[in-house]
This record gives sequence, C-alpha cells and structure tokens, in this order.
Amino acid sequence: MTKDLRDYIRTIPDFPHEGVLFRDVTTLFGSAEGLHEAIEQTVAALIGIKVDKVAGLEARGFIMGGAVAQRLGVGFVPLRKKGKLPGKTITQDYELEYGTATLEVHDDAIEAGENVLLLDDLIATGGTAEAGIKLIEALGGKVVQSTFIIDLPDLGGQIR
Repeated sequence: MTKDLRDYIRTIPDFPHEGVLFRDVTTLFGSAEGLHEAIEQTVAALIGIKVDKVAGLEARGFIMGGAVAQRLGVGFVPLRKKGKLPGKTITQDYELEYGTATLEVHDDAIEAGENVLLLDDLIATGGTAEAGIKLIEALGGKVVQSTFIIDLPDLGGQIR
C-alpha cells in the first residue's frame, strides 16, 4: 500500500523564524518510494496538457522539476535566486512570507509560445510562484500548469 505523500514530509517548528512551521520535503526526496510517488502523481496530473518545458523554482523545485522534465521528455529551466546564473538574465523581485528576494532566469531559456509547467515543493504566500510566472511570460512562454507538493492555503497562496 502506497503511503500518502504527507506521511513522508516532516514539520520543523520555528524554522527559519519563530512561529513558522517549516515543511521539510527532504524526507520525501530521501525515500525512493516517496520520491517515485511524488513524480508519478505530478506526471499523472498532466495527462492531456502539452508541456514543452518544466521550470523549477530554486532550490527544491529543481529536484522534482528535473525528474518530471526527464519523465515527460522535455527540457528543464532553473528559476534561480539573483546572482546564481552566468550569462544574460532577466529578473523579477518578489515578497516572501518573511522577507523579499529576486528571482532570475536566462533570457534565452524559454522560447515564445512554449508551454511551461511551473513546479516547486511548496506554495505559501504565492510570491515566488508569481515571480516565476512573470519571468516565464516575459520570455513569451505560457504557464499551462503550476504544481506544488505542499499547499499552505492559510498563507494566501492557494491557486484556485
């Protein structure tokens, strides 16, 4: 019997700040069964949706994003924190539940008209995902689906 993905995810209180309940997906990724099930559930949710590229948000979105891209037979685009990519990039500032940051992508990572799956481990306030969507759209891509392992709707980022 396959366990629910929640069974693989641990909660760490007061990280990175007091009062925050951090959902740690490294325990999911560390389990062959859990990782396999997360990838399979993500791919199954894409049946009938044309995806040309998978864009993963730094950093845990890279783990699932690369695996899902490989499984779909498409390319992977890393959406990174500012200063991590060589070459020409475009940037987007955004707010987190406990600060601000900047996301960037290579300016040639997505071609106009490509269908893109945006992927990350968790959606909280939605700030990082919104920045990722803006970057993809600025390059002419179309976000056809956004996928997250964990949804924290109490923080307002739930996609409906």
